[in-house]
Amino acid sequence: MELAVVGSGEKLAVSEAVFGREFRQDLVHQVVVAYRNAGRAGTKAQLSRSEMSGTTKKFKKQKGGGARHGDYRAPIFVGGGRAFAAEPRSFAQKVNRKMYRGAISSIISELFRQDRVKVVHDIAIEEAKTKALIARLGELGVARPLIVTESANEALYLAARNIPYVEVRDVQGLDPVVLVGADSVVVTVEALKKIEEWLA
Repeated sequence: MELAVVGSGEKLAVSEAVFGREFRQDLVHQVVVAYRNAGRAGTKAQLSRSEMSGTTKKFKKQKGGGARHGDYRAPIFVGGGRAFAAEPRSFAQKVNRKMYRGAISSIISELFRQDRVKVVHDIAIEEAKTKALIARLGELGVARPLIVTESANEALYLAARNIPYVEVRDVQGLDPVVLVGADSVVVTVEALKKIEEWLA
């Protein structure tokens, strides 16, 4: 499989198994949901009867006062503990490494099929200026891309952070949610090689 490199007329040979994969909607959906759930806090908590603060003293005598009772922390009293108190929980779902990589490969392959990926030799800018990056994106014919580089680039990040819907990620920072939400992707040749090595 060969991909055109924008602005050079060159062709880049890449793996058909990685970038020509069939789109698996069920797999992508499962991995995206699991990724988002992993970021949920799950901090909902209530106090049970045993966790309430307050005295455990029996508030009236056992006999002669109607119903028998112990202390005021019981759930039937206002200010008492909850009968079935909610506990903090984890929303994390297990996703195998093979499934995760398969979903990433499936998403990228579909982006290539829809002609929403532009491969460039380099997208580095000389200084961290938003104006310079907007001009560079204009040359490539993209407005709101996800920019993927082989390694973190501070100048590129600083230039992009003030442009709405433009995000800069290195290969290590790629995730299924950001790929699914991208209108288009601009990726460098070196980053593409790293991605191929990662997903192969």
